[in-house]
Amino acid sequence: MFKKIVSFFATGKDQPLLENENEIKKNYERKRRTVYISLIIGYAFFYTCRLGLSVAKKPLLDAGILDVTEMGIIGSILLYTYAVGKFINGLLADRANIRRFMSTALFFSAIANLFFGFSNYFIVFAILWGLNGWFQSIGSAPSVVSICQWFSNKERGTRYGIWAGAHNIGEGLTFVGTAFLISSFGWRWGFWGPGIVCVIIAAIMFYTLADRPQTYGLPYIADYKKDFSAGKPTKDSISKMQLMILRSPIVWVLGLSSAFMYTARYAINNWGILYLQEAKNYSLVDASFAMGAYPILGFIGAVLSGVISDKFFNARRNIPTLIYGLAEISALLMLFIIPPGNKWLDTIALGLFGFGIGGLIVFLAGLIAVDVFPKAVAGAIKGLIGLFSYLGAATQDWISGYLIDMTKTTVGGKVVYSFDAAFYFWIGASVFSMLLALTVWNVKQKE
Repeated sequence: MFKKIVSFFATGKDQPLLENENEIKKNYERKRRTVYISLIIGYAFFYTCRLGLSVAKKPLLDAGILDVTEMGIIGSILLYTYAVGKFINGLLADRANIRRFMSTALFFSAIANLFFGFSNYFIVFAILWGLNGWFQSIGSAPSVVSICQWFSNKERGTRYGIWAGAHNIGEGLTFVGTAFLISSFGWRWGFWGPGIVCVIIAAIMFYTLADRPQTYGLPYIADYKKDFSAGKPTKDSISKMQLMILRSPIVWVLGLSSAFMYTARYAINNWGILYLQEAKNYSLVDASFAMGAYPILGFIGAVLSGVISDKFFNARRNIPTLIYGLAEISALLMLFIIPPGNKWLDTIALGLFGFGIGGLIVFLAGLIAVDVFPKAVAGAIKGLIGLFSYLGAATQDWISGYLIDMTKTTVGGKVVYSFDAAFYFWIGASVFSMLLALTVWNVKQKE
């Protein structure tokens, strides 16, 4: 049984190279097109099955189903399993048939969401969200592996940036669409709605994604595009190259920098709507629409990051990383100090934060390291950095929940939550992330 499962998800055997140049070009371009569109749409919808709890927190709190500490624990469980899953599934992605691996993961994530909507108990929520974290972890690394398989080195920055912006589409769909479902039909539809849609998307991805080019009788992407700027494909074994990644101080530093950046990212993802409701007196719908600026500008920031670094900085990522980092830190400070009643300023701050985070996700969470090391182990690179990133995000969730719960007060018989201590934590993490990133300012490609 185990062997059959492994065989199902393993990449196929290389097929004899096609001889007709026109046939190679036709097949290559068709698959590059469908693969890339599927990665963008599929990865976007992964997020709709991950962020439902962020939107449903206030209704769950008001209904007495969960308290703030319990929601922080549940969020942390998803992110801890996600972190471990990112690492393990990143290693597996280098050897996997991405079409089957990624589509199956989205399907089971959707099933976890559907069951979540039927539950009322903390322990059941925790188990389901932990399982969801594992399946969610199979979204990112396989996408990057597929991009490296189907797009050459000189194309990668732009393609990676656009793909990385897909998570902002998913966040926008969640913050606005899921909020509408919850406001109209109750918190359960915040999980049922994404679950139903993602079952359909998973089925489409199963038919539109693809395995490696060589399994279709197509040449390596470097040979096809005549782009050897990243060097010829290495003959080293995948295991040997993955071990090199695990031992690299560069990847570890980038991983730690990404971990602190993800602390701020998931602080706003998971607590932003509740912050606007509790600290600035927003309704759920108003808070969700203000949060909508975050993924929209995040998408723009992610798309521009690859284009800017490719076209204006000769594929160097250091200066753009610093610019995006300063934007993200400034936005957090704005969001914290702007007094209640200034919705437009809050929206601008959230948009600026999204723009900064969008670029930092591209650079710190993958592209810098992917540029430096062999592309055959892009999954291992994303997996290890993803492990660091989501350990940071997960630790943030329970610490933030504790800090918010610890500083609550009762005014006129109503519980009032303070976010001051949490914001100091989030801003400090962002500053530390940038300081770490500066230590690998001049990192160069490794042989």
